[in-house]
Amino acid sequence: SGEDDDVGPAVAAGPEASTAGRRRARILEQIEQRVGAAPLFGGGTLVHVRQPGSLIRDATSRDRLVALVADVPPGNALAFTDLTTGPSQRSASSDPLRDAVERAGGMVKEFPALTRDRMEHWIEGRSRELGVRLAPGAGRLLAERVGAYVREGDVDRRRQTQLANSELEKLALLRPGGVVERAEVAELVPEAVPGSMWGFLDAVGMRRGAEATRLADRLLTDGMPLPIIVSQLHRRVRELIGVRELLDRGTRPSELPRILKVQPYRAERLAEQGARWSTRELEDALFGLLDLDLESKGIGADGSPSSVSQERSLLSLLVWISVRMAEGRAAGGRSVGS
Repeated sequence: SGEDDDVGPAVAAGPEASTAGRRRARILEQIEQRVGAAPLFGGGTLVHVRQPGSLIRDATSRDRLVALVADVPPGNALAFTDLTTGPSQRSASSDPLRDAVERAGGMVKEFPALTRDRMEHWIEGRSRELGVRLAPGAGRLLAERVGAYVREGDVDRRRQTQLANSELEKLALLRPGGVVERAEVAELVPEAVPGSMWGFLDAVGMRRGAEATRLADRLLTDGMPLPIIVSQLHRRVRELIGVRELLDRGTRPSELPRILKVQPYRAERLAEQGARWSTRELEDALFGLLDLDLESKGIGADGSPSSVSQERSLLSLLVWISVRMAEGRAAGGRSVGS
């Protein structure tokens, strides 16, 4: 049997360029030592480099890595994997490495994350490969549990297939050669729906309390710090104040893209959200964010230190949402030009 070495992820540049350069050099030396020497016995050595982005960031390291790709001894292998959010996010600096792999006779392939429409079909096919069948509705529920049906565009879908596969392997151990029922998926597969900042901000803007509460819980559970959530809320509320003032002055919604210097779709969404608030309500929401910001940073209203915890952060955010959504219900909403 051969050897399988996993190198990476590559170390990104640190505060000092010289330190980062030395780290890149050490990683490249490890790759050269492992892929350049064939073992006395066995089928060879496979070296797997994860996230090679930092190794091709400067010309010296990039040239060294490209030369290494062209000089892999027979019997050994060198593989690279790079997780990106999409083809548009691929850096042009990766092209020399891709070209070098192709020139050396290697294969370059992209595996895009499955969309919500394809995930359920993939789950059904993968379950058959594992020797189990999914009862009606079980595949759909599993796809929902791993977050495949979240519609917002800022959700990271890169590991959803990996998560779905691990859950299928667990279910296959439960029912080898049998049928997995929907109730078993509900009981055994934990919900891992990713949070979406865009979805959360839109829910707040539209004054949809239940949806905003659910997404706020997910964001904090996924590790999003409360100060970042507050800063994003602050930006959205300020945008809505500006939109509300423009609408109150008689500005037509069709003029907003030019005035706000945003895309028409975004201007339309902001106008729709701004119409659901009064200026007084938005200003009150803004002042409420000041208190929330202080609390998220462990500062009391009188400037004294206060305790900070995940539970307190979530509770404070949910209270802020509840108060603002309750105001919207009491006011009955607003319409454009009201």
